[in-house]
This record gives sequence, C-alpha cells and structure tokens, in this order.
Amino acid sequence: MLILEVPGWKELRLEHLLLDYNGTLALDGRLLPGVAERLQKLASAVSIHVLTADTFGSVHAELADLGVDVLIVPRSHQAEAKAGHLAGFGAGVCAAIGNGRNDALMLRDAALGIAVLQAEGACARTLTEADVVCSSITDALDLLLHPLRLAATLRD
Repeated sequence: MLILEVPGWKELRLEHLLLDYNGTLALDGRLLPGVAERLQKLASAVSIHVLTADTFGSVHAELADLGVDVLIVPRSHQAEAKAGHLAGFGAGVCAAIGNGRNDALMLRDAALGIAVLQAEGACARTLTEADVVCSSITDALDLLLHPLRLAATLRD
C-alpha cells in the first residue's frame, strides 16, 4: 500500500494503480523508455493493472515479467469498462493514469486521477477530470514514487 499525505486535500491509501496502455504507457504499442523500471518499483507497493483494448496486439509481450495484471477491455464502451474495473477494485483505494477519452471516467472516479499529455495527445475532457496533469508517464509514475512532489502539486 502507498500512503500519501496531501495537506489540505486528503490522505491517500492506495492499493491499486490502473493504467491505460496506448498513449499512456506506450506509443504505437511499444512501451516508452523508463516505464518498465518504474512499474517494477511500484509493483512492490501496489497492485498494477493495465487496461487496454490492445490495439497493436503487443501488450502481453511488452509487459512480460513486470509484475502487472493485463485486463483486456472491449473495443466498444471502453470508458464504462475501465470505470467498472475501477469500481471493482474499490475506487477509493485506486490511482489511475490515462490520456484518452475512454479514461475520463476512470480518472474522475479514482482516489487519485492523473492525466498524461504526451506524443499521442490527450482528450480535453480527460484533462479536466484528472486531479493532476503530467507531461510524461515517467513524471506521473514518479509522483507515486516520490510523494512529496504530489503533495507540492495538490496541497492547499
């Protein structure tokens, strides 16, 4: 469990991290540099779940041996499917990271929602539903690895 204190906001007791794959962890189906190392570090503190339609058919190979759970969502109604997985884990103990329109509900409902704005871009609605917006997935994951950064961003 990750326990993160954000003065004037809330204490986060995170058990799960839900992640979008394409556009968030990967570009064109390939894991972005620096992601694997950070996921391995976080896996000792939280259960990591990657939610994807696996558009490029590469998610299992790219995430092999990283200690993450891959959940394939249907190609239609992805936003609802991702939000459903979040609810199943208990939204109050989950952080979520994504960039697409289909991530907006998940980021809105999570105890901590982080949007990333990278090469693929980000849906404007998703940005407004997030608690934090980062310029890269490595920066987003580093907020969880270095919680004082998160506190500096969200504190009152």
